[in-house]
Amino acid sequence: MANDPNWRLPEVPTFSLTSPDFADGDTLPHWARSSQAGGEDRSPTLHWEGAPSGTRSFALSVYDPDAPTGSGWWHWAVCNIPATITSLQQDAGNPDAGLLPPGAVTVPNELRLERYHGAAPPPGNGEHRYYFTVSALDVERLDVPAGSTPAILGFMIGEHVVARAQLVGVTESP
Repeated sequence: MANDPNWRLPEVPTFSLTSPDFADGDTLPHWARSSQAGGEDRSPTLHWEGAPSGTRSFALSVYDPDAPTGSGWWHWAVCNIPATITSLQQDAGNPDAGLLPPGAVTVPNELRLERYHGAAPPPGNGEHRYYFTVSALDVERLDVPAGSTPAILGFMIGEHVVARAQLVGVTESP
């Protein structure tokens, strides 16, 4: 139970989340690692399908439950993705690329940056799992207060989630 970061989330139906850049349970591409770990902080391409017909928006998060912090590490969190969107292009987590749909809001990650921060497990810390989660919501938008953390966003998602899709990538620490 404690090894599964989903054990406290509400049980909801699932739908499909895939990436052409890595398969579920496989290693993330090197470019998806943090620039501090020799990568490019580039978010992978994501595709989802099968969300319930009542979906009015999506929220996305990337979470590492294996970070040696006692609370994991949030790498990226976005809400207010319109229900008509079913994919994000590679590097959508880079605000300079302008690839997120209009109206989408990025919540600051653990480094307090409003962008994707790539995988960077500390040396000698073993394998880390990165949970890419897309939540289908029953509202068009969440009014997330400025400066909120991904944990606050998670509370707000919990009140409106109707389905969830997940894809897990892994990275070995140096």
